[in-house]
Amino acid sequence: MNFGLTSEQEAMRDHVRVLLDDVCSMEYAARCDETMTPPREAFQALAANGWLGLIAPEEYGGAGGTPTDLALLLEEAGNHFEELGLWLFRNFTYGCYAVLKHGTQEQKQRIVPGVVKGEISFAFALTEPDSGSDAAALKTRAVADGDGFVINGRKVFTSGMDIADYVLLALRTSDLGKKQLGISTFLVDTRLPGIEIRKIPTLGQHAIGTTEVTYTNVRVPRSAVLGELDKGWSVCEDTLRYERLCLSAARIGAARRAFEYALDYAKTRHQFGKPIGSFQVTQHKFADMKVMLDLSQTMIRRYAWLMEHGQAERADTAVLKYYVAESYKTISDMCLQILGGYGYCMEYPMQRFFRDSRLATIGGGTSEIQKNIIAASLGL
Repeated sequence: MNFGLTSEQEAMRDHVRVLLDDVCSMEYAARCDETMTPPREAFQALAANGWLGLIAPEEYGGAGGTPTDLALLLEEAGNHFEELGLWLFRNFTYGCYAVLKHGTQEQKQRIVPGVVKGEISFAFALTEPDSGSDAAALKTRAVADGDGFVINGRKVFTSGMDIADYVLLALRTSDLGKKQLGISTFLVDTRLPGIEIRKIPTLGQHAIGTTEVTYTNVRVPRSAVLGELDKGWSVCEDTLRYERLCLSAARIGAARRAFEYALDYAKTRHQFGKPIGSFQVTQHKFADMKVMLDLSQTMIRRYAWLMEHGQAERADTAVLKYYVAESYKTISDMCLQILGGYGYCMEYPMQRFFRDSRLATIGGGTSEIQKNIIAASLGL
């Protein structure tokens, strides 16, 4: 396993960094958060420079990049604004990876080029009011009707649905005993009649956030099915493994920005006649955070390598997601403590890192569920 970057990867990272320094400053991120406005300018700038096609094959207008390439891009995006990274990851994971791996030729040709150009955005709908951590217990149903299906039910925490053109939707299509059986995945146009979207007010993630979606007699064609009918749970598990690489990369980028901000503050903020960074109690906080950041980045690179070599197991995914999420939450909390009262003030950015990071150990699979998966892999 080579932990170094190729010259092409270094150039890619540097180009993205310079681009986002220009279009996605910390002040820009703060405005998006305060006004609850998606970072469209930054998103479109990345699209215009070809970065939304990073993992797509050249035949679809992409660059054929690797999971390591994607992790580098999302870490840099998250470092500038976590919600920009999360918007990108949904497109890469659901609109590109999932369609390319599980879709028909018609679905690939219809959807992937639009995702690459930044013309199509994606959301993913799995969680329901009565099935969160027990995700396979979902009840929202698609019933065969003529040459298509009719969808009825309700989903919650469908993040980015209000700015998405398509949603990858997990639905119950039959009752086959075991709850993981009889689930199918659909590519659904978010503008179809019968779809009602309600924004859910949340503690953080204000720029894009999440939604509750009601489906009432929504009719879709049979060509909307992604993968095999009644075997969509494997599609969900596959995309969730890819998702957790993306989430981890974007979040460790955000954690690093919080760390850097607090470090600059500790070097310039004076109390008792000297910088607060000169006090051992503060130094130890930074030492702990440095270890968490380095371990997280190493784990991300390792997991990307495992994906590239077809060796990533479910437990590897859980270890990565658990450690990076908990580290981001802890780092944002420690950084806020270092800033003291200023960290608690809304005019400074640390409160945003604190609010946004709290989702990390809940969304995309709670820390408790990740520990369950890890324990099961040990035969416990």
